[in-house]
Amino acid sequence: MSVSRRRVGIMGGTFDPVHIGHLILGESARVQFSLEKVLFMPSGNPPHKKNRDGATNEERVEMVRLAISSNPHFELSLEEMHEEGYVYTKETLKRLRQRHPDTDYYFIMGADSVLTFDSWMGPQEICDQCILAAAVRDSLDVEQLDQAIGHLKEKYHADIRKLESPNLDISSHGIRSWVSEGRSIRYYVPDPVMNYILDKGIYGKL
Repeated sequence: MSVSRRRVGIMGGTFDPVHIGHLILGESARVQFSLEKVLFMPSGNPPHKKNRDGATNEERVEMVRLAISSNPHFELSLEEMHEEGYVYTKETLKRLRQRHPDTDYYFIMGADSVLTFDSWMGPQEICDQCILAAAVRDSLDVEQLDQAIGHLKEKYHADIRKLESPNLDISSHGIRSWVSEGRSIRYYVPDPVMNYILDKGIYGKL
């Protein structure tokens, strides 16, 4: 009797801060690919390289925890939260697959990342260890994206699939700027995250 394999999504990033665009992308991937869960995986940031207008590792982790708490299919992962700094995707995937050989991992990435994938560390190793879920963006030419996907399939034999998700022009950088300028970020981030930013005074005043 064949045993069905588990499907788990990975949403990586700095999440500084996490916003509704991240959540919608994760939920879209979960539904489209019938994922058991989606791991939200904030990346570590070495103290000596901390962004001046950014949150600490602990604050970013807590914001993700607050943002995903209402979705039972979302899970916080500290797999890449290391004080010594950035962890390469290929290394993360290798560790996860060693611990969970019964799981297929869907690495959720923006369309822009598809265009720069060749410059990543170990693109072949990444493609060998996961399925790439590329979010389609209105701002990116469809033909250009299709060509990039075709290139990755031919060069790395990548299993890369288009992820259909609503396009929202929201960025963490923009949210940080708005907070520092005293502008409202309501509805751009979940209420618990907004309240946390206000209470902690992250990114400046609001």
